This record gives sequence, structure tokens and C-alpha cells, in this order.
Amino acid sequence: MASIKDVAAEAGVSVATVSRVLNSHPSVSADARARVLAAVESLGYRPNAVARSLRTDQTRTLGLVISDVLNPYFTELARSVEEAARALGYSVIIGNADERPDLQDHHVRTLLDRRIDGLLVSPTDGGSPLMLEAARAGTPMVFVDRWIAGVDVPVVRADGQQAVRDLVSHLHRLGHRRLAIIAGPAATTTGSERVEAFREALREHGLPLPDELIGQGDFQAASGRRVTEAFLALPEPPDVVFAADNLMALGALDAIRARGLRVPQDIGLAAFDDIPWFVHTDPPITAIAQPTGELGRAAVRALVDRIEGRPPESVTLPARLVVRRSCGENFPENSSENSSENSPA
Repeated sequence: MASIKDVAAEAGVSVATVSRVLNSHPSVSADARARVLAAVESLGYRPNAVARSLRTDQTRTLGLVISDVLNPYFTELARSVEEAARALGYSVIIGNADERPDLQDHHVRTLLDRRIDGLLVSPTDGGSPLMLEAARAGTPMVFVDRWIAGVDVPVVRADGQQAVRDLVSHLHRLGHRRLAIIAGPAATTTGSERVEAFREALREHGLPLPDELIGQGDFQAASGRRVTEAFLALPEPPDVVFAADNLMALGALDAIRARGLRVPQDIGLAAFDDIPWFVHTDPPITAIAQPTGELGRAAVRALVDRIEGRPPESVTLPARLVVRRSCGENFPENSSENSSENSPA
């Protein structure tokens, strides 16, 4: 592998001149710059990223800690983050927390030890002392999708309150009155926020949300199955089950089919977080879609602004209801059974 000394010898300049060219320093003549770049090309020289990071105190690397890599929402989010970061000249190292606070903190600690320039996190709970410490220490950080209350860090998220309100209005028009929710973990902002949005939307229609129709899930399919089995065992089962994320919705669908029941004829099903699979289930599932790709891009922009000394901004984008056939047949004509941008958790 060619060294910077080899490039200097090939171009007939000093090592310092090669370094200035590689770092886009203006005090290099056009002729010298051309000769250095030609030598870099002919020798196939690649700068040593580790050495460069020691000189510049930057690694051009971002860390991303997502809550569950098996959730299609976070897979799509990670993809959009990586694409946006690459376009700005940054690489991304991804850690999967698997909805475990201890694993989340392990990845955060490891990424900080690797001297990343900034950190994107979708927190698995609301009480990580490590992230609070990192934020207080001035680590460039952005929360994406979820956040930790009281931590002074920009947040990039989708607001699903209006979409939940639209969902409940849709269900009400279809004649459904007894509505249940499979909630995510209360320790996550998305878990608590979606329950409160659902409760408030029901209240606007004069509908109750008794404790028996709130099932505690954990954003995993198994919990959706377990909670739905409990709903179906009630003396008066719900008309519709609303799962607060896509994986719990798939678990709910399994439980309904295991009972020999039909969707939507016997019970309706809706979900927060649209995913491509929902178009292909039978019937296609009504879901709330988040603008996943734009969230990832906005999160990278906010973090790079913070790293490069510009004031970062929190961003809130609207989620939207995608009506399909899983709650009834008479969906609005302007709704589509295909979501243009999928969105999990």
C-alpha cells in the first residue's frame, strides 16, 4: 500500500504539500495540486483514517443505536441514516439494542470509546444515566423516534396524535365502539404517548377506555399475541384491536387466526407503524405510517449541524393514516391500500 511519502516522491513535492492538498488547504499552487492528485490516483493511495482522526480530532463517523433491528421500521430508519450520512461524507456504525436498556448502554459506551463524531439514539427507556452523562459532557447527540424527557438533546420524531385521531374517527364511522389497544412499554416515550393519544381520541367520541382494554406489550410480536389472547377471552371482546407497533400487530393477527376468527368480519385490527407486509396480509392492515426516510435524513442533518458548529434543530413530522380493509370494507375513496413510505415503531 502506497504511503504519503510515496505520493510526495511521485509528485516531486514535500509530504507537507501532499497533506495540504488532501486536506483542501488553499495555499497550494494549481500545478502542485494537480501533480499530487495525479500521484494519488496512479499509486492508489488511501489516507490513513485513524492517523487523520488523531490529527483533526474527527473520525467522520456517526454512531446509531436502534431499538430493534428486526423491526422493519428501524431497518428502514437505519438505511436512510446511512444514505444521508454517506452523502455528507460520514460513515455510520450501527448498534442494535434489542429493546434492552443494558445492551443500549453497552453500544453507546462502545461507540463513544471509538471516538465517533456524534451519536443518534432511539432510547429503549427513559432513564439512562449514561446518555444523560454523555449529553452533559457535550457529546453531539440527537434522539430519533423516541427521546428521554429532561435531556437537552435535539429530537427528530413523528407526531402521531392526529393520525390516531383520524383512526378512531374512521373506526367510529364504521360503527365500532369497543376499542382496545396493545400498548408499548410505558418507559418509552412512544409507548406512553400512543396510549394517551388513543385515550384522548376515544374521549372526543364519548367512548371509554377501561383498563381491561389496555394490554401491556413490549413492541415484540409475542406480546401482541399474548395480549390479544387475553382480549379474546373477555366476556365481551373488543370490536377492534389497535396495536401500538407493527410487530405486535402481527402477533395479534396470529392470535385471532388461532381462534378461528376472521378479520374484519369477527374483529378488526389496526396498527401504528405501516410496513410493506401489511399490504400483503389477508386482509391488508389499516395502519398509521411514519415518514421513516425523512426522519432518518432529518436526524443526520441535525447531528451534522451540531458536529460542525451550526445550531441543530428538533424536527417533528406528521404521521398519516393509511386505511385498508382490516377494520371494515367502506374505506374512503382517497385512501390507498399501498403506503408510499413504510414506517415501523
